[in-house]
Amino acid sequence: MPSRTSPSLPADVRKRLQVLDEDGSSDEDHVKEKLKLVQDFLHVDAQDQLTSLEEEMKNSQISMDVYISKVKALLGKELSLETGDSVEQNGKTVVTNGSNKEKQSEDATMDVQEEEEAVKSPTASKGKGGRKSKTNSDTKKSPASTRVTRNTGKQPTIMSMFSKFQKRKSEDLNGEAANGQDEVKKEKEEDDEETREEKRLKVESDEKAAAPETSESEVTKPVSAAKTPPPKCTDCRQYLDDSDLKFFQGDPDNALDEPEMLTDERLSLFDSNEDGFESYEDLPQHKITNFSVYDKRGHLCPFDSGLIEKNVELYFSCVVKPIYDDNPCLDGGVPAKKLGPINAWWITGFDGGERALIGFTTAFADYILMHSSEEYGPIFAVMQEKIYMSKIVVEFLQKNPDASYEDLLNKIETTVPPAGLNFNCFTEDTLLRHAQFVVEQVESYDEAGDSDEQPIIVTPCMRDLIKLAGVTLGKSMLLYWRAARRQAIRHPTKIEKDKGPTKATTTTLVYQIFDTFFSDEIDQNDKDAAAAKRQRCGVCEVCQSPDCGKCPACKDMIKFGGGGKSKQACKQRRCPNLAVKEAEDDEIVVEDVPVEKAKKVSQAKRKKQTQCKLCWIGDAVQTEGKKQYYRKVCVNDEELEVGDCVSVSSEDPTLPLYLARISSLWEDNNGKMFHAHWFHRGTQTVLGESSDPLELVMVDECEDMLLNYVQGKVNVMYKAPSDNWSMEGGVDSEIKVIEDDGKSFFYQFWYDTDYSRFETPPKTAPSEDSKFTFCCSCVRTKEREERQRPRVFEPITDKDHDSKAVYALACFQGEQFRVADSVYLHPDSFNFTVKPASPVKRSHRKGDVDEDLYPEYYRKSSDYIKGSNLDAPEPFRIGRIKEIFCLRRSNGKVDTSEVKLRLYKFYRPENTHKGVKASYHSDINQLYWSDEEVTVSMTELLGRCQVEYAEDLNESVQDYSSGGPDRFYFLEAYNAKSKSFEDPPNHARSAVHKGKGKGKGKGKGKGKAAAAQEAQDSQNDPQALKVPKYRTLDVFSGCGGLSEGFHQAGMNETLWAIEMWEPAAQAFRLNNPGTTVFTEDCNVLLKLVMSGEKNNSLGQKLPQKGDVEMLCGGPPCQGFSGMNRFNSRTYSKFKNSLVVSYLSYCDYYRPKFFLLENVRNFVSFKSSMVLKLTLRCLVRMGYQCTFGVLQAGQYGVAQTRRRAIILAAAPGEKLPRYPEPLHVFAPRACSLNVVVDDRKYVSNVTRGNGGIYRTITVRDTMSDLPEIRNGAAGLEISYNGEPQSWFQRQIRGTQYQPILRDHICKDMSALVEGRMRHIPLAPGSDWRDLPNLEVRVKDGTLTKKLRYSHSDKKNGRSSTGALRGVCACSAGTPCDPADRQFSTLIPWCLPHTGNRHNHWAGLYGRLEWDGFFSTTVTNPEPMGKQGRVLHPEQHRVVSVRECARSQGFPDTYRFFGNILDKHRQVGNAVPPPLSRAIGLELKKCVMERIKEEQASETVKREKMEVSD
Repeated sequence: MPSRTSPSLPADVRKRLQVLDEDGSSDEDHVKEKLKLVQDFLHVDAQDQLTSLEEEMKNSQISMDVYISKVKALLGKELSLETGDSVEQNGKTVVTNGSNKEKQSEDATMDVQEEEEAVKSPTASKGKGGRKSKTNSDTKKSPASTRVTRNTGKQPTIMSMFSKFQKRKSEDLNGEAANGQDEVKKEKEEDDEETREEKRLKVESDEKAAAPETSESEVTKPVSAAKTPPPKCTDCRQYLDDSDLKFFQGDPDNALDEPEMLTDERLSLFDSNEDGFESYEDLPQHKITNFSVYDKRGHLCPFDSGLIEKNVELYFSCVVKPIYDDNPCLDGGVPAKKLGPINAWWITGFDGGERALIGFTTAFADYILMHSSEEYGPIFAVMQEKIYMSKIVVEFLQKNPDASYEDLLNKIETTVPPAGLNFNCFTEDTLLRHAQFVVEQVESYDEAGDSDEQPIIVTPCMRDLIKLAGVTLGKSMLLYWRAARRQAIRHPTKIEKDKGPTKATTTTLVYQIFDTFFSDEIDQNDKDAAAAKRQRCGVCEVCQSPDCGKCPACKDMIKFGGGGKSKQACKQRRCPNLAVKEAEDDEIVVEDVPVEKAKKVSQAKRKKQTQCKLCWIGDAVQTEGKKQYYRKVCVNDEELEVGDCVSVSSEDPTLPLYLARISSLWEDNNGKMFHAHWFHRGTQTVLGESSDPLELVMVDECEDMLLNYVQGKVNVMYKAPSDNWSMEGGVDSEIKVIEDDGKSFFYQFWYDTDYSRFETPPKTAPSEDSKFTFCCSCVRTKEREERQRPRVFEPITDKDHDSKAVYALACFQGEQFRVADSVYLHPDSFNFTVKPASPVKRSHRKGDVDEDLYPEYYRKSSDYIKGSNLDAPEPFRIGRIKEIFCLRRSNGKVDTSEVKLRLYKFYRPENTHKGVKASYHSDINQLYWSDEEVTVSMTELLGRCQVEYAEDLNESVQDYSSGGPDRFYFLEAYNAKSKSFEDPPNHARSAVHKGKGKGKGKGKGKGKAAAAQEAQDSQNDPQALKVPKYRTLDVFSGCGGLSEGFHQAGMNETLWAIEMWEPAAQAFRLNNPGTTVFTEDCNVLLKLVMSGEKNNSLGQKLPQKGDVEMLCGGPPCQGFSGMNRFNSRTYSKFKNSLVVSYLSYCDYYRPKFFLLENVRNFVSFKSSMVLKLTLRCLVRMGYQCTFGVLQAGQYGVAQTRRRAIILAAAPGEKLPRYPEPLHVFAPRACSLNVVVDDRKYVSNVTRGNGGIYRTITVRDTMSDLPEIRNGAAGLEISYNGEPQSWFQRQIRGTQYQPILRDHICKDMSALVEGRMRHIPLAPGSDWRDLPNLEVRVKDGTLTKKLRYSHSDKKNGRSSTGALRGVCACSAGTPCDPADRQFSTLIPWCLPHTGNRHNHWAGLYGRLEWDGFFSTTVTNPEPMGKQGRVLHPEQHRVVSVRECARSQGFPDTYRFFGNILDKHRQVGNAVPPPLSRAIGLELKKCVMERIKEEQASETVKREKMEVSD
């Protein structure tokens, strides 16, 4: 029969139809409106049908509802013919959903039936809503199964099975067909429809092939005919031109229909008498093997992609076996054909572990799947894969809640799938492909958990997966986890709950601080949280579902008859979006632009005067000008004397009293006065509310005040550390220092308000004559001002001019400068004759790119390249002082207010005409002399350095350079005019040793100048003092990065290390053979030591009290890092965290120095509460302490890595300062200030983002390493060449080392390797540069082209008119699972979610030779958190050795375990160059202390000699 021609609709009618379809009007209005529009264009027979329907309705033969549904079906049929079910409207393809033409005509019949015959059908509709997978229903009570089932109606009888054709159990609005005739008629219609559809597709593809190429003018139109998305099957939503689309091959001749098959005696479930079957309570269950699932067009299709939920009819053919038969072979089974349609599919959990049981439900029975047919195997393998994948993820996250996305990938890639499944390995692609399903399983697992359990949906790893894969939360799919949790009670082996770290071992002091001081705060936080907590996002499905009425939370609600006390949300409605959002908020740290210095905000104290009686006691003790000083005064009958402490009221009654010490008392024209040296309360320090309310700190703030401001006398005592302080650790039982009588306070420290440093109060004793006028705050403030002002000494009279006076010596910033000294200056201080080549800003030239080949390139709108050094500043200029002078005024007097210097300029290699390339091969501290001169103001100096002519050195350049950071050398002079290198002139060479320690002169101010010189000389000669090595315990040591840096600084020897993870502990042993490494829980070890044990269970000797002189470590922030604020539950986790254990180690051992290293966010967690509690504990123990954030890139590695460092020093030691940056680094990565309670703190670094050396690049780091391929596994290979750069010479070491270890890289899957191969080599290249091609990858498979089938609201269309959306969500509608694409060169998930994640800039990114690494991670993954992990030129991810070099580990450093173990050891380590810089600062402090002790010894000896 020839196919009917379709009605032709004008464009304006189509447009109005489209608007109608999008309009949410009622069914009746919708149909009537549509009818008006198209009535004139319908075929004659359709118009006849409409007329007869109208007649029937007028004669009341059918109801209005039935009339509407029949007209709707008729219009649907006519219009779908015209549009081929995929209506092209203005170039926008509207694909109709799963329901289709036949379905719509069936709807009409069903509606009739629903009215007339609902009562007759034994399987009548079971309520509203589309068919669902069996997820939201109750668990079957049978103990043998943990599956989730739906409520079934009355079971159909055997007779009804045979009397009717096979029926569909529908759970939607529609009823079912009334009799067999209708069904037969429908079958026939279906066949006609299929024929028509296939013909239409053939015609369409022929037309497409024949279409001529579009002209330029057509391309610019918004709609291009060539750009329409390819046709999809209206049922299974698969692309009809897809080579993977397979057809069902047909049933064997002996296959039976479902009703007939069910009564086959081989299945022998019941007798043939009807009663036996009737009494059977639930649907019969069978197993099926050799099955295939297909839609009614015969397309093999997955059953888990949402088709069943959308009422698409899916059928299956198989061999059916009895429920007790576990053998998947075909013997003894009944061949069956076209079973179904499938009403639901379900998972019954894992039967004893490995394999999940999957099942189908039809109107007649439940079927459990065994083996698929060969043709259906690939599709079913994907289903098994996703279920097994979700099992791995949930179980992994139970045990590792703090795992990163890379850790999860590691787990997935190293898990071997169970035998019998059709796949042999898991990849990242597998995880992303199944991300929606996996996340739904995690949600269902969380729903089934206890209300006080931390949901695993908010773990860092899940949050990354949700973002990357664009997962929709709150779909409320509940599969097997709820059942599995219930089962766990009966089968404890099924789901193993992670025990987590052991309970924290704490000392009494640490415990009491955490327990006593904070219980009130926590209660308050709980109340605030209860009041302010938003319970839900309000938009996801979970939020919009009703309260269940069954869970404990609902039962407590007043509306369900409860008391309403708990105020908990229904367990079914715990919003996942909000949980994830809160966890995300906690980790966001605002990146500021770099600040040079925080301005000191000194808030003026607004004080209140009081009426009081004042009179002096005794006579004046001293008179200075108009001031008469007194020793004592009487204020309101209370006697006060110099040195007493008083309180002063504030104008604001809400503020506590100000407290001050009286430094002096006097009377002058203003009245009776006193000089107040202020104290700060703990709340005014970084500790905030966590401080001890009775503890004060000294600060350098003071002022003159009238005595009538004094409110009264208070008692402030200095709490000095006891003589036995170091042995008192762990035994403090009394937390209170003094009783709180309202007038008593104590202090231990002087506090630096800018840098938040708690230090031992400085010893500044007044001289006898200034006893009543002395203020140590004034003295120190004056000293600071003096340091800021340059001063000149030792005038050289024979060189005097009329215009200037010349000097031999000047002092500035506490340092002394002489002629011929070398100095640092800011890069702006002078320029060079040779103009440097300006760095080329690479702009993305959009016009040159073929947008069809590179469809994602348009996302590269910014010129900023991650990891680029284009913005890095220049290192400091270096000059040598030729002359120190001051200008004379017109009256001939010397103007000493401005000291000037005449300098010789030094060139660095990159400042010469050779440019940056020259610096790559040169030593980092190599300079060139030049005779160019420049005059600068002395205030521009940034410090001193040492520059020597290499030929004059008594040691090798290498030995000289390793003596300290500020050492430079030159071998040649540079002539900028002739652009040539020459021998340095005599004055450059001979001047070197001049002025060193000679002629300190007898000029003015010799004392200060000499002191500065001596201090400096000894600093320049560290060999002069022998510093003892401190015995160190490294807790959470990892592979030993922190200890390695300290060893390089010569500061300590690590005698003990604790590391629970075996591979890292082994690596530590390999590199530190003399260290005792404990591979066990730090809490267990501390408990043993505290209980008096000398050895652990393995016989290893434990360090005892007094043994440990330095404690360093980086405690993991497990358990509390992903939580937004403290409440009683999260707080208890923090109390039990490893940070608290580590502080207890410090309290017990009381080392001389303590270092805590952690991620940058450590200082921001929980509104900085974690930081405050840590410092609070250290302060209470009596430690001087401070905190800061350092950037490892500024200390000599080609990597951005910001780390929080807390430093503490015991009483009697000097508190170290943070090391000044050595290398310049990208400013974006150097925002190191920390905001605590709205106050900005900076570390003590004075040079800001400047540095004495240039930045280290990727080229410096690894250009000398031999080329290797993806998956290279040679543990030891040859270097194949000499080191190229200074960094490479340092990292290889001085000893000849022919073997290169661990230059191995991860073997990425064939698809990932294919992608890497197509990433261009240009700087800044990443996934957005990938071409959209079909490519054959190394395992022989062919990648697919990514299909763009949706409009993109945000990005519009490409210049060629092509669509840019890969999922329905890009047009603003919810995501559709059928849109997911796999095995494409451009990963589908990246354009899917790119609009809301900065276009995923950097994923699959190449490192840039002249740039730096992103923070080195524990597992380099192209789609991980730091996606820039591709080698600059080779098609692979970076190797273990390359990562180790990016961290600054020497090439001789050993790692242990498999490749992922090694990557993790490297990624978790502290870069040794960073810890070396800190170690050198510690060493400085120890040297200063030793010198001070030696000086005081000398003074004592001299005194004794005098007395003798």
